[in-house]
Amino acid sequence: MNIDLKRRIAREFSEKFKVESILVFSPGRINIIGEHTDYNDGFVFPAAVDKGIIAAISKSSHTESVTIASDLNEKFEFSVEGVKPLIGGNWRNYILGVVGEIQKKGLQVGNFNLVFGGDIPDGSGMSSSAALENSVVFGLNELFKLDLTKSELIFISQKAEHNYVGVNCGIMDQYASMFGIKDHALLLDCRTTVATPFL
Repeated sequence: MNIDLKRRIAREFSEKFKVESILVFSPGRINIIGEHTDYNDGFVFPAAVDKGIIAAISKSSHTESVTIASDLNEKFEFSVEGVKPLIGGNWRNYILGVVGEIQKKGLQVGNFNLVFGGDIPDGSGMSSSAALENSVVFGLNELFKLDLTKSELIFISQKAEHNYVGVNCGIMDQYASMFGIKDHALLLDCRTTVATPFL
């Protein structure tokens, strides 16, 4: 994890919102074998990396949520009531999708403040989208005491990508980001989401 990035995101959040935050790091991933087999229920061999997304998140007492994409210097405000995909929403749809898919499970999420940034190189294919989804869903699970398991969280992230972004991805990216083990690759059976770690 990039300590300078962590400090920058924490400082930006504190300066903008003047409250304490939860900090979440979600790594990107590489894949050794099995490209395009995860959404066909095959085997893949990913590994989490030391680059990823860092998110600072807290509850909000206001009627809207505020999300800041630090690296892009972009801000997005929305209410958690009646979320739906945005045409051309880009990164915003990953956030909305996570909220919407949590709500589909009958769980309540209040408005929140979020600042996120990352150090995954652009266009590297290291799954910054899954890292963003996982950081948000993990943070919301902690903030609002939803009591969801990590396995439930990754499927929320996957459905957010399906239903709000329009990418019919498999589970590899979300799994590797959530369950990655330091210095190990994971032989993941995408039918069962059971993985065997290898050094």
